[in-house]
Amino acid sequence: MGNNLHSNVHAYQALTRAGLAIGLAVSTIFAARAAADATYTGPENANETRFVSAIQADLTSRYATASDAEKAGYVRYSDEDDTGAISYANRRWQTTSERAPSQLWYDKNGHLLGADYSILRTSCKTPPHLWGVNPGRWAQLDGHIHWVARDGHGTMKYEQWMSDAAFAAGGGNALYPSAHTLVAMHKVDSINDVVTIFHFPAVWDLTVWVKPNPNGAFADKNPGVSR
Repeated sequence: MGNNLHSNVHAYQALTRAGLAIGLAVSTIFAARAAADATYTGPENANETRFVSAIQADLTSRYATASDAEKAGYVRYSDEDDTGAISYANRRWQTTSERAPSQLWYDKNGHLLGADYSILRTSCKTPPHLWGVNPGRWAQLDGHIHWVARDGHGTMKYEQWMSDAAFAAGGGNALYPSAHTLVAMHKVDSINDVVTIFHFPAVWDLTVWVKPNPNGAFADKNPGVSR
């Protein structure tokens, strides 16, 4: 499983449900992304079914391929995770409409799989009540930094991230991250190697499969997706 947001939330959920005892280093990694698991994983209610049907029709028509997402300002920041998803973010973390998810995920062939919706935790202290979705489906994510770099061979390197605290300890400003900090921390050789860098703030996060999923739109994985 990759270290992108979508896969890390699912990994955190699986570990939480299994009640596994993990070492401090591993728990620190997960805590930087998923501060608290979703508390409800039950079947969809009627309002949720309507919500899912609406976004399936809308997002599939507008963002069917990864190139559609990129044209709309979404930026790829992850490799394929163990759900088969590659994540793209528009870096707008306060979702105002079900038509404007903060993230979209695609399979290795660039076909739309799903979406993330986010609400800033600074603006909402408790799980959001939106679109008829059970508030218990929202997970809490902590703030962190993502960047994408190009190596000496021109290969794009995804899955680059660190916690806000680690970035600040390296002399950076997490709210306004700079490639210069990555150079100072020896994460990259040159600022010219950094293709993109952004702050992912503390949010409530909702993951939804847009590709029909026999296990349900809010399930961890979709058996219809192959890697």
